[in-house]
Amino acid sequence: MRVSSPYDTSENVPSFAVASSEFKAGERLAPEHGSAIFEVPGGREISPQLSWGPVPEGTKSISVTMFDPDAPIPSGFWHWGLADLPADTTELPAGVGLGDDALPGSAFHVPNEIGMHQYVGFGPPPGTGRHRYFFAVHALDVESVRDLGVTPDTTPAVLHFMMRGHELGRGVLQGWASADE
Repeated sequence: MRVSSPYDTSENVPSFAVASSEFKAGERLAPEHGSAIFEVPGGREISPQLSWGPVPEGTKSISVTMFDPDAPIPSGFWHWGLADLPADTTELPAGVGLGDDALPGSAFHVPNEIGMHQYVGFGPPPGTGRHRYFFAVHALDVESVRDLGVTPDTTPAVLHFMMRGHELGRGVLQGWASADE
Protein backbone atom coordinates (compact mmCIF):
# COMPACT_ATOMS: atom_id res chain seq x y z
CA MET A 1 0.00 0.00 0.00
CA ARG A 2 1.38 3.41 -0.97
CA VAL A 3 1.32 6.23 1.52
CA SER A 4 0.40 9.59 0.07
CA SER A 5 3.72 11.03 1.26
CA PRO A 6 6.64 9.52 3.14
CA TYR A 7 6.38 12.55 5.42
CA ASP A 8 2.96 11.38 6.65
CA THR A 9 4.87 9.32 9.23
CA SER A 10 7.27 12.14 10.17
CA GLU A 11 6.79 14.78 12.80
CA ASN A 12 3.94 17.14 12.06
CA VAL A 13 5.62 20.53 11.59
CA PRO A 14 4.53 23.74 9.84
CA SER A 15 5.01 23.75 6.10
CA PHE A 16 6.45 26.33 3.73
CA ALA A 17 6.58 26.60 -0.05
CA VAL A 18 9.15 24.80 -2.21
CA ALA A 19 9.27 25.43 -5.96
CA SER A 20 11.47 24.72 -8.95
CA SER A 21 11.92 26.62 -12.19
CA GLU A 22 12.32 23.22 -13.87
CA PHE A 23 9.14 21.40 -12.84
CA LYS A 24 5.93 22.06 -10.99
CA ALA A 25 4.45 19.91 -8.22
CA GLY A 26 3.18 16.64 -9.63
CA GLU A 27 4.96 16.99 -12.99
CA ARG A 28 7.34 14.59 -14.67
CA LEU A 29 11.03 15.29 -14.01
CA ALA A 30 13.19 16.18 -17.02
CA PRO A 31 15.63 13.53 -18.30
CA GLU A 32 18.74 15.49 -17.21
CA HIS A 33 17.61 15.05 -13.59
CA GLY A 34 17.79 11.30 -14.15
CA SER A 35 20.72 9.01 -13.55
CA ALA A 36 23.38 8.05 -16.07
CA ILE A 37 24.46 5.44 -13.51
CA PHE A 38 21.02 3.80 -13.78
CA GLU A 39 21.11 4.23 -17.57
CA VAL A 40 18.24 6.70 -17.80
CA PRO A 41 18.20 8.06 -21.39
CA GLY A 42 19.47 11.65 -21.14
CA GLY A 43 20.29 11.19 -17.44
CA ARG A 44 23.07 13.50 -16.26
CA GLU A 45 22.80 13.55 -12.42
CA ILE A 46 21.83 17.24 -12.50
CA SER A 47 19.93 18.25 -9.40
CA PRO A 48 17.00 20.55 -10.22
CA GLN A 49 16.87 24.19 -9.20
CA LEU A 50 14.96 24.58 -5.93
CA SER A 51 13.75 27.65 -4.07
CA TRP A 52 11.81 27.92 -0.82
CA GLY A 53 10.49 30.06 1.95
CA PRO A 54 9.80 31.80 3.99
CA VAL A 55 11.21 29.46 6.62
CA PRO A 56 9.99 29.71 10.22
CA GLU A 57 11.48 32.26 12.58
CA GLY A 58 14.33 30.76 14.58
CA THR A 59 15.67 28.65 11.70
CA LYS A 60 19.43 28.20 12.16
CA SER A 61 20.25 25.83 9.29
CA ILE A 62 18.62 23.98 6.41
CA SER A 63 18.88 20.44 5.07
CA VAL A 64 17.59 19.16 1.72
CA THR A 65 16.73 15.57 0.81
CA MET A 66 15.33 13.66 -2.17
CA PHE A 67 13.53 10.39 -1.53
CA ASP A 68 11.79 7.77 -3.69
CA PRO A 69 9.29 5.84 -1.53
CA ASP A 70 8.24 3.75 -4.56
CA ALA A 71 11.62 2.08 -5.12
CA PRO A 72 11.21 -1.71 -5.23
CA ILE A 73 12.92 -2.16 -1.86
CA PRO A 74 11.33 -2.00 1.61
CA SER A 75 13.18 1.13 2.73
CA GLY A 76 12.69 3.29 -0.37
CA PHE A 77 15.67 5.00 -1.98
CA TRP A 78 17.46 8.16 -0.81
CA HIS A 79 18.85 10.00 -3.85
CA TRP A 80 20.19 13.08 -2.11
CA GLY A 81 21.07 14.40 1.30
CA LEU A 82 22.45 17.86 1.89
CA ALA A 83 23.06 19.36 5.34
CA ASP A 84 24.11 22.58 7.06
CA LEU A 85 22.98 25.11 4.51
CA PRO A 86 23.01 28.58 6.12
CA ALA A 87 19.60 29.63 7.45
CA ASP A 88 19.36 32.52 4.98
CA THR A 89 19.70 30.20 1.98
CA THR A 90 16.52 30.40 -0.11
CA GLU A 91 17.61 28.70 -3.32
CA LEU A 92 19.86 26.05 -4.82
CA PRO A 93 20.81 26.40 -8.49
CA ALA A 94 20.49 23.45 -10.86
CA GLY A 95 23.50 21.15 -10.71
CA VAL A 96 24.64 22.11 -7.20
CA GLY A 97 24.22 18.47 -6.18
CA LEU A 98 27.38 17.35 -7.97
CA GLY A 99 29.59 17.97 -4.95
CA ASP A 100 30.37 20.15 -1.96
CA ASP A 101 32.48 22.77 -3.79
CA ALA A 102 29.50 24.86 -4.95
CA LEU A 103 27.65 24.75 -1.62
CA PRO A 104 27.40 27.83 0.59
CA GLY A 105 28.99 28.05 4.03
CA SER A 106 29.92 24.76 5.64
CA ALA A 107 27.16 22.77 3.89
CA PHE A 108 27.96 19.19 2.94
CA HIS A 109 26.47 16.14 1.23
CA VAL A 110 25.81 12.88 3.01
CA PRO A 111 26.12 9.69 0.95
CA ASN A 112 23.10 8.62 -1.07
CA GLU A 113 21.98 4.98 -1.32
CA ILE A 114 24.85 4.12 -3.64
CA GLY A 115 27.44 5.72 -1.35
CA MET A 116 28.16 8.86 -3.37
CA HIS A 117 28.38 12.27 -1.68
CA GLN A 118 26.23 13.94 -4.31
CA TYR A 119 22.84 13.95 -5.99
CA VAL A 120 22.07 10.77 -7.91
CA GLY A 121 19.23 11.18 -10.38
CA PHE A 122 16.04 9.18 -10.71
CA GLY A 123 16.19 5.72 -12.24
CA PRO A 124 13.04 3.68 -11.73
CA PRO A 125 13.55 0.12 -12.98
CA PRO A 126 11.37 -1.01 -15.91
CA GLY A 127 8.16 -2.68 -14.79
CA THR A 128 7.88 -0.72 -11.53
CA GLY A 129 5.54 1.99 -12.79
CA ARG A 130 5.60 5.63 -11.75
CA HIS A 131 7.92 6.62 -8.95
CA ARG A 132 7.36 9.73 -6.87
CA TYR A 133 10.38 11.83 -5.94
CA PHE A 134 10.03 14.01 -2.85
CA PHE A 135 12.37 16.98 -2.57
CA ALA A 136 12.16 18.11 1.06
CA VAL A 137 13.63 21.24 2.61
CA HIS A 138 14.01 21.01 6.38
CA ALA A 139 14.29 24.18 8.51
CA LEU A 140 16.21 23.30 11.68
CA ASP A 141 16.73 24.85 15.10
CA VAL A 142 20.45 23.92 15.16
CA GLU A 143 23.27 25.74 13.38
CA SER A 144 24.87 22.44 12.43
CA VAL A 145 23.54 18.90 12.24
CA ARG A 146 27.02 17.90 13.42
CA ASP A 147 25.71 18.97 16.87
CA LEU A 148 23.18 16.13 16.49
CA GLY A 149 25.87 13.57 15.67
CA VAL A 150 25.52 13.81 11.88
CA THR A 151 28.78 13.61 9.90
CA PRO A 152 29.54 13.56 6.16
CA ASP A 153 29.32 9.75 6.41
CA THR A 154 25.81 9.67 7.91
CA THR A 155 23.13 8.29 5.58
CA PRO A 156 20.13 10.43 4.59
CA ALA A 157 17.83 8.08 6.55
CA VAL A 158 19.84 8.67 9.73
CA LEU A 159 20.09 12.40 8.94
CA HIS A 160 16.28 12.45 8.79
CA PHE A 161 16.04 10.54 12.08
CA MET A 162 18.53 12.83 13.84
CA MET A 163 16.67 15.95 12.65
CA ARG A 164 13.58 14.67 14.47
CA GLY A 165 12.64 17.12 17.21
CA HIS A 166 14.73 19.85 15.58
CA GLU A 167 12.57 20.66 12.54
CA LEU A 168 10.82 24.00 12.81
CA GLY A 169 9.21 23.51 9.42
CA ARG A 170 9.37 21.49 6.22
CA GLY A 171 8.58 22.20 2.60
CA VAL A 172 8.07 19.42 0.08
CA LEU A 173 7.95 19.39 -3.71
CA GLN A 174 7.10 16.17 -5.53
CA GLY A 175 7.83 15.17 -9.12
CA TRP A 176 7.70 11.80 -10.82
CA ALA A 177 9.43 9.58 -13.38
CA SER A 178 8.80 6.19 -14.96
CA ALA A 179 10.73 3.82 -17.19
CA ASP A 180 7.38 2.47 -18.42
CA GLU A 181 5.82 5.67 -19.88
